[in-house]
Amino acid sequence: MLNYFDKADNAFVSAYRKHHRDGSFEISLEYMSSPSLDNRVVIISDPMLATGASIVKTIQYMKNEGKPAAIHVVVAIACTVGIEFIIRECGSDVSIWCGDIDDELTAKGYIVPGLGDAGDLAYGVKVQN
Repeated sequence: MLNYFDKADNAFVSAYRKHHRDGSFEISLEYMSSPSLDNRVVIISDPMLATGASIVKTIQYMKNEGKPAAIHVVVAIACTVGIEFIIRECGSDVSIWCGDIDDELTAKGYIVPGLGDAGDLAYGVKVQN
């Protein structure tokens, strides 16, 4: 993304699924570093949009920190469930751009066929306590 918007400021958000023993998960957002978001166009880039939970939590956090002029979510692959969840929770002022849409999620909330766990593929399997 920064190859195309090479003059843009950027932010870092640490959001991930924290899995519980029963198979459920919650979104853990532990850290965000960014310039002021007031009156700025914000582009949230993520390889996969499955349930939409991490994107919604990120958007809510960003809106608490400032008042962006516009929010765009850019993903390679999205699931209909996640798109609908973002629209329901964040409203129609969020634009969603995706390369492809898959209709199915597994019981664990992964896109089928999807790409697999993009975070695990990029950084290795998460170690959780």
